[in-house]
Amino acid sequence: MPGEKPSFADPLQLREQALSRWDDEGGALRDGPQEGAIPSEPRLVEDPRLTNAELVQLRVRVIALENLVIALLAEGPDRQIAVAREMAAYISPRPGCTHHPLTIHAASHMIDLIERAGCFRTEDAEEEADRDG
Repeated sequence: MPGEKPSFADPLQLREQALSRWDDEGGALRDGPQEGAIPSEPRLVEDPRLTNAELVQLRVRVIALENLVIALLAEGPDRQIAVAREMAAYISPRPGCTHHPLTIHAASHMIDLIERAGCFRTEDAEEEADRDG
């Protein structure tokens, strides 16, 4: 039904579905899994070239997002860091799949962000993580 919210079953399964969409550049969808969704009309492929100003803005936003992720991981519980590591391992090439350089680089960059966040973890965050876990 169009007005119903999707039922979210197993978080691991949902994460795997979202990440599998990233493999073919579909990304995570706001409304949850949309299996078998076919667009009603074909999309025209536009020239994706960006202007220099757009590239600069994109770089600024990526830097801001990376630092925000580091800050959130630094204050987050240990389980959140463990999930981030699991996701990095998940996007690494799977057995029998082609090793794409961008995928390998993305996984290593995720690990780098997690390790950088470790430098900023406070005793308060670690104590809170111990109490929650």
